[in-house]
Amino acid sequence: MTARTDATREFTGRHMLAIMLAFFAVIIGVNVTMAVFANKSWTGLVVKNSYVASQEFNGHAAQARRQAALGYVAKLRVEHGAISYSLVDAQGRSIALKGATARFGRPVSESDDQTVTLMPQAEGGVSAGLTLRDGLWVMELLVDAGLEQPWRDVRRVVIADGALK
Repeated sequence: MTARTDATREFTGRHMLAIMLAFFAVIIGVNVTMAVFANKSWTGLVVKNSYVASQEFNGHAAQARRQAALGYVAKLRVEHGAISYSLVDAQGRSIALKGATARFGRPVSESDDQTVTLMPQAEGGVSAGLTLRDGLWVMELLVDAGLEQPWRDVRRVVIADGALK
């Protein structure tokens, strides 16, 4: 007669403790990793002074309404390492621009931000050299178009293969 021994192992409280500790270690590790990446990629700063920004909002809205009433059409080109911008009036005549400043920034990071000064061109528009990495950008353009206030054009643009899409 041979004695048979079962080599089955019981599930004990220690096993449950190990599973629970491993589970929470993974959760905490993922959260810490995501927090570190979030902290490195964005400062969290939207505006330096929210009160001042709120006071300026109505002024920007009024300026946008005045610009829209003029009926001007803007033409923006970004390609081959250059930016060009021009305005035409409601009758299709080119408006002579005296200069402009363009600020390009990423929506959630300040590391790639750049500002360029656009110089007048013979055909009435303005242009400058500009190289942007592919992706989403927020462009703010202030143009001297001979108006009471600078022409302001703010838009999100997508750059792919070095050109505006």
